[in-house]
Amino acid sequence: MQSKTTNKEFVGYLIISLDFELHWGRYDKYPIQGVGDYYKNTREAIPRILDLFAKYNIHATWATVGSLMAENVEEWRAYQPEILPNYINPAYSAYYWFANESNHPKEALFAPDLVQKIIQAEHQELGSHTYSHFYTGEKGANQQAFKADLEAAKKIAKDKFATELKSLVFPRNQYNPSSLETASKLGIKVFRTNPPDWFWSSPEKANLLKKVFRTGDTLIPLGSKTYYDLDIKFKRDFLQLPASRLLRPYKANSIFNTLRVERIKNEMAEAAKEKMAYHLWWHPHNFGINPKENLEVLEDILQYFSNLHQSTGMESLSMWEAYEKNKQPQSG
Repeated sequence: MQSKTTNKEFVGYLIISLDFELHWGRYDKYPIQGVGDYYKNTREAIPRILDLFAKYNIHATWATVGSLMAENVEEWRAYQPEILPNYINPAYSAYYWFANESNHPKEALFAPDLVQKIIQAEHQELGSHTYSHFYTGEKGANQQAFKADLEAAKKIAKDKFATELKSLVFPRNQYNPSSLETASKLGIKVFRTNPPDWFWSSPEKANLLKKVFRTGDTLIPLGSKTYYDLDIKFKRDFLQLPASRLLRPYKANSIFNTLRVERIKNEMAEAAKEKMAYHLWWHPHNFGINPKENLEVLEDILQYFSNLHQSTGMESLSMWEAYEKNKQPQSG
């Protein structure tokens, strides 16, 4: 069997993935009270993000929590898996949070209308972020519950949007070999994984030193190069796409806003020059604060990509398109 060809014969790639969660991704960290404007701004920002993607011909994967695909609480419950997560710390469970929280504002939890907009937009992929924002790395998590959770996410996407989920972003970037295998057996063939640096390993075991290095690396290089060959990321029959950079939200009066954006641009330029892949990601709800400024930052980056596309041929890919472009026979 012939060995795989290298990406160096082709062009650089910008891969974009977004973790679309609303409060399903924040229930264990932030109270839901008083967040009306935050999610209102988020919901208004998503169509504007889609408009920017259309303007600059951006292909992207929207890794979406299955729960927010539901219309309401009744439908959410109807799609719940039979096996629920059994974390040692129950606070990590969306179901435990929901049962102990009396306030369930629809605008913070359900958004099938926005999911429909994403599906209808050109070059946008609906991916999975599990059904309940399932944490595969927390104590008490097991593969039976994870499988049931992912099956629920796939079912609601298929039933309501006629979409087969093929790409997965693990909540809180927690994953392990068993979780990769479980998801792969359910038809998920491409995953966003973590950078190889020690400060990104085992996110469920975060500590202050790791957080300091992660933050510092957004300003100055503290880890390995952020771009990579797509064809060396195949493992068995699935593709792992390490994250290159988190687009951190704009902060008012911060001297670091410009530095972070310039670092992303420089990394994109290096990836284009070396004909490699660069994977940018963020949460749409990060635009819930300072939405105008965050959208301006995003357009600045997308305009820069457009310049790279014109000068180097750099292409924009969703996660699934990265799989399709690079699924070639393994060497052997």
